[in-house]
Amino acid sequence: MGVVADLVKDVSLPKVFRAKQIFDAGKIDDVEAAVIEQLSRPEIKNTIQRGTSVCLTCTSRGVDNLALVLKLTADFCKRQGASPFIVPAMGSHGGATAEGQSAVASGYGVTEEYCGCRIISCMDTVEIGKTPDGIDVYIDKYAAKADGVIVINRIKPHTDFTGPYESGIMKMMAIGLGKQYGASLCHAAGFGAMAKMVPAFGQVVLDKANILFGLGLVENAYDKTWKVKALTPKEIPELEPKLLDEARDRMPRILFDTADVLVVDKIGKNISGDGMDPNITGRFTAPYKTGGINAQRVVVLDVTEESHGNILGAGLADFGTMRIFKKFDFEKTYPNCITSRVPLGGFLPLIMQSDRLAIQGAVRTCVGIDEAKIRLIRIKNTLSMDEIELSEAYYQEAKKNPSLTIVSDLYALPFDGEGNLL
Repeated sequence: MGVVADLVKDVSLPKVFRAKQIFDAGKIDDVEAAVIEQLSRPEIKNTIQRGTSVCLTCTSRGVDNLALVLKLTADFCKRQGASPFIVPAMGSHGGATAEGQSAVASGYGVTEEYCGCRIISCMDTVEIGKTPDGIDVYIDKYAAKADGVIVINRIKPHTDFTGPYESGIMKMMAIGLGKQYGASLCHAAGFGAMAKMVPAFGQVVLDKANILFGLGLVENAYDKTWKVKALTPKEIPELEPKLLDEARDRMPRILFDTADVLVVDKIGKNISGDGMDPNITGRFTAPYKTGGINAQRVVVLDVTEESHGNILGAGLADFGTMRIFKKFDFEKTYPNCITSRVPLGGFLPLIMQSDRLAIQGAVRTCVGIDEAKIRLIRIKNTLSMDEIELSEAYYQEAKKNPSLTIVSDLYALPFDGEGNLL
């Protein structure tokens, strides 16, 4: 890398300052009480019958209070005299293996010991019906055998398509419960058809599987639980789009429209389906959505441990680091790309030996910028958006923005002896 380092070593990086982004911080203070209140509604409670087996779904995303919500729901089922168990409803995530999906769940604290019920992870599916277009619909075989299924998931905008149902209950029924094979069938027509395919597949699951109810979670801009809502099978298609609108209104964002360079400290499957949420970064794997910041170059520095080597999202960046390269497990990453028919997310960016070189490389390859006033933004990840770093070029704009609070003086980016950010 000597030649590469020489090509970028003279790039001067700007001083930065920290600023807090101010969003609506409303959240549920007592999540346990909110969950029990929803589960206790007669039309919800009465679906859980004594002596029955009830399947609860576990997502592959890092959802606030996920383990707690699963535990509370399992406990509630047991008080009703039912026998609950949990299945990872993760499509092709976790490397499309039963062991990998169990590891993902465990990483979120979803364990048999904590939740007080069995966790049954397998990739076997059974056909339960066909869409109006004649496409087979499959779901997890243990979910299909259960007397009832409770679909638990966070509702939020999807990273690659727009429709009345994006990430949420319908998608979990259509793709998550379908495991790798079922998810592949739903993705077969590409993301351009997903707004149609998700409700088509989801409706078959509602009609043919014994869905007791859905439990939707909506988060605020600070990744905290804002709403818990139980939905009957009839309410799922009617009310989920309204919850999606509420989730969209509460999404965080970068409070600037453009940047020369956007630096993302960590990507990961626990953060976003695309590793880093394109609704924030502006880097999409498919041409069916727009939004987010317009950054000429994007740098990713690391991938979360919870991703277990799945570096999906790195391909949306221009520059990365050796840390990402060394953690890269193609057996964990590629199943996602192949199942979704989108190879781009699993590509590698230009890999540099250190954070400093990656950022310098990004600046050096920008065109038409004022190198004396580089517009650089650094975020922790696309979930933790409360405090960000901004280069000096943003200082006056930040001072005038009532939704920003400057919390530090200007300082040089702090690198250690290896050239990595502290």
